[in-house]
Amino acid sequence: MFSEIERRVVNGERINKKEAIFLFNSDYLHAIGELAEEVSRKINQNRVYFIVNRHINPTNICVNRCRFCAFFRSPGDPDAYAMSIDEIIKNIRETEQCLGYLSEVHIVSGLHPEWKFDYYLEIIREIKREFPNIGIKAFTAVEIDHFSRISGLSIEKTLEKLKDAGVDIMPGGGAEIFNPQIRNIICPEKISAERWLEIVKIAHKLDIKTNATMLYGHIESYADRVDHLFTLRQLQDETGGFLAFIPLSYQPKNNKIKATHPSGIEDLKTIAISRLVLDNIPHIKAYWVMLGEKLAQVALLFGADCFEGTVIEERIAHSAGASSKNGLSVEEIVYLIKESGKIPAQRDSFYNIIKLW
Repeated sequence: MFSEIERRVVNGERINKKEAIFLFNSDYLHAIGELAEEVSRKINQNRVYFIVNRHINPTNICVNRCRFCAFFRSPGDPDAYAMSIDEIIKNIRETEQCLGYLSEVHIVSGLHPEWKFDYYLEIIREIKREFPNIGIKAFTAVEIDHFSRISGLSIEKTLEKLKDAGVDIMPGGGAEIFNPQIRNIICPEKISAERWLEIVKIAHKLDIKTNATMLYGHIESYADRVDHLFTLRQLQDETGGFLAFIPLSYQPKNNKIKATHPSGIEDLKTIAISRLVLDNIPHIKAYWVMLGEKLAQVALLFGADCFEGTVIEERIAHSAGASSKNGLSVEEIVYLIKESGKIPAQRDSFYNIIKLW
């Protein structure tokens, strides 16, 4: 079957679910990787994108209790925190001074039980006021749903207010895995897959680009992964609003899901098959925070064309045991990309190239 899949992919034809499941179950790792690499080169030549960015997680206090999450805390917990706007601005300014410049601030937060929607809007306004040339990637569909509920506004109005405040694009978190049975086990309080897709679709209609994610390697099956990928492909056919897809490798520490960390083989296979299935999403990200720097580098030969960015301070994955650094320098990223035989392409939030290294 693989030779037929290869022939069709090379001819620009789409693979189907049966073929995708076959690839997941097969031992053709290198062949799948080579095929995904060929597709990636057709889309992005030999470039690998990265961004000079800073992650900000304003609070770990959250009303949800996702079983796979090691980040959330309750009010009063010894290590619970909630950042003021001044603290957020200070962190961004210090990062900009350290790196020399920033292209993007990436914001994902806990759902604080006491913060009002206006506070989140003020965070965005102040960042945009202080740093007008920095792109703001902020708030997952889960957070948008929370803002809508606490404000009484529709999803559309909530997104319009965020866009007016300065949100440029949305991250893709909260998708996890779309299978409702699995979702009810790992994150029963989180919005449904249907709700996530609905919110993202509305964002795309408002010309707010987003990313998309899939959390894999816990208790889901290969069929669940394939269904997830094909659901995203279908939505992208409708809206064209996804900029990048990020496969998120499950981190098993400090949470309630009993599963081991996905192997490197599993990580590479998932990235490569994602590239083959998602022929309409331009970028596949090797998220080095969860993969580790060296495996993420190898993933650049298995269909990935984006290396995320400098990040500087990532809290969510590291709370669950991620062993990668908290941040990378531009020099480290450029070195890793060049060593893979690729051309480092420094980008902005929308994948416009700022500089080829």
